[in-house]
Amino acid sequence: MSTVTEGMDTERLWGGTVAALLTALIGGVLVFPERVYYGFVWHYFWGPVVADAKSAQCAAYADGSVTYHYDAAACQAAAEPVAYPGYTLVSEVGYALTLLLALLGVVFMLRRLGVGQDRGLFYALFPFMLFGGALRVVEDAFDGLSAADAAITFPWNTLIISPVIYFTMFAITLAALLGSIWLRDSGAVDDYEYPLAGVGTLLLAVTVGYLSVLAFTTDYVDFFPQITVVVLVGATLVTLLTWEAVKRYAPEINRGTGQMGLVVLWAHAVDGVANVVGIDWAKELGLPADLVPKHPVNRALIGVGEQFPEAVQQVVGTAWPFLVVKIVAAVFVVWVFDEQIFEESPRYAILLLVAIVAVGLGPGTRDMLRATFGI
Repeated sequence: MSTVTEGMDTERLWGGTVAALLTALIGGVLVFPERVYYGFVWHYFWGPVVADAKSAQCAAYADGSVTYHYDAAACQAAAEPVAYPGYTLVSEVGYALTLLLALLGVVFMLRRLGVGQDRGLFYALFPFMLFGGALRVVEDAFDGLSAADAAITFPWNTLIISPVIYFTMFAITLAALLGSIWLRDSGAVDDYEYPLAGVGTLLLAVTVGYLSVLAFTTDYVDFFPQITVVVLVGATLVTLLTWEAVKRYAPEINRGTGQMGLVVLWAHAVDGVANVVGIDWAKELGLPADLVPKHPVNRALIGVGEQFPEAVQQVVGTAWPFLVVKIVAAVFVVWVFDEQIFEESPRYAILLLVAIVAVGLGPGTRDMLRATFGI
């Protein structure tokens, strides 16, 4: 039984769709630059990246020029469009749609390369998901360092700011994948998964090592290893308890994903627990101040926690609804990926699970390491 991604000439349909969307976007920017570029592309996508790269509170566009503001009052007084570092609901929807189109393209590429139909690719890419979060923390560290101490400065630092970092990570991962396949085809290794995982692990180690060097050589970066310990232990406990409950009361949920489902749960547990620890308990664990959430969905769920009585907030904090939603969503995803999905389109199922894990583990790793290094 064929599927959408493996049916008749879906590659041509995908290419036509991407070409049509790019033509509409580029045409709109050229014909209506004020409305399409500055009112949409710049406002929701590129403006937040540049404002973040400049360590500004916001960036405002008016009369053909962009102004960067470094205090909240100036941002509030500025006329729209005003771009703030971080995400908006509009940008998150745009990134999600872009991700789905990109995944289809990668499926076609993997099919042509003859790889990705087994679950080894999922586990081989796991270190890259951690590496992406750690790399984003490097740019966070640059925000507080002098130009002499920072390894890269504007505009090159935009390459490791969301969402541009996702394209950077895609290029790095693709290069590692193609290199690993070449090693296999040349007879240097028996399979491509091990060198691929090795590259990801090495990049992760170098990145965390660089952050550790900054912690001991600069005043801005500190070191609080207890944060990492608490987050990893807490996320592992939440994952094991959830997994045992699933196996005992609803074993059909994880029949399709198998052990990959455990990784999905752990990835989103890391994100949830890192938020709880960073937002509610960072000061209690030794940091000078609690972290501030950047994602609109996260901020909204914290607002739900703030509706509980003060006495309850003092005991459990306000970020716990985010953890609950994360775990429920992860269980739902594991349930959706049943055996039939893997039988009909294994490459697409595996890549989609990779993306789902990255969506949790990338931000979770970033939040955990930001707190760990006091950034």
